[in-house]
Amino acid sequence: MNGGMAGYREHISVSGFLGIGYGAAATYAVGFTPVQGALAGVLTWVSGMLPDLDSDTGKPLREISSLLAAVVPLAMMGHLLRWGRNPEGAMLLGVILYAAIRYGGSYLLAKVSVHRGMFHSIPAMLIAAEFAYLAYQSDFVRVKALMAGGVALGFLSHLILDEIYAVEWTGIRLRLNKAAGSAFKLVGRAFLPNVVTYALLMLLTYATLVDLGVMQLPQEANNAPLFRQAIPDIPARF
Repeated sequence: MNGGMAGYREHISVSGFLGIGYGAAATYAVGFTPVQGALAGVLTWVSGMLPDLDSDTGKPLREISSLLAAVVPLAMMGHLLRWGRNPEGAMLLGVILYAAIRYGGSYLLAKVSVHRGMFHSIPAMLIAAEFAYLAYQSDFVRVKALMAGGVALGFLSHLILDEIYAVEWTGIRLRLNKAAGSAFKLVGRAFLPNVVTYALLMLLTYATLVDLGVMQLPQEANNAPLFRQAIPDIPARF
């Protein structure tokens, strides 16, 4: 097997096929609407390229940033309509969000990220999935979970493919190159990226649990028992 790491074409192809399968299964096997299944498939496809946002070459970063900048405002359209209060306001917020991701986000990532750093990790996968869950506007937890699951699946496909390509065939035996194991790490070598990653993960996990009703915001916790009121409300949202 060829050593090194999977290329952009391999990642986009694998996550694309996974997206088709995930969206079809959601629609025909689980009972989601075709639109919901298609959107979940697109998110799976796009998420298969997310770890390469820390790429040390310009082309993958530019292409992924452009695609992400286009998809995120669409996935957040429910929130944008509420925040903007009318279609024009939502459109303006969408344009601002696109510019922030496409230009500000890509510039910042190019300056602070390290290739094969914490973007290639299990905590990063959880962060991406929880962000998708919180960003997608729906009254039903199962729909939000569908979108988050697609993001996690696409992200995971990238990590798995990188580990597969870390196996080298020398003509005599198989051996692992120096990148082996780096995609599935829980912590990186640098202290600050670890702190930032886990702080963000804890924040998003807390927000997700609040959205599920498992936990309450501090000002609400004084007015009602934490779990006895939250848990009975969860099935009604499925």
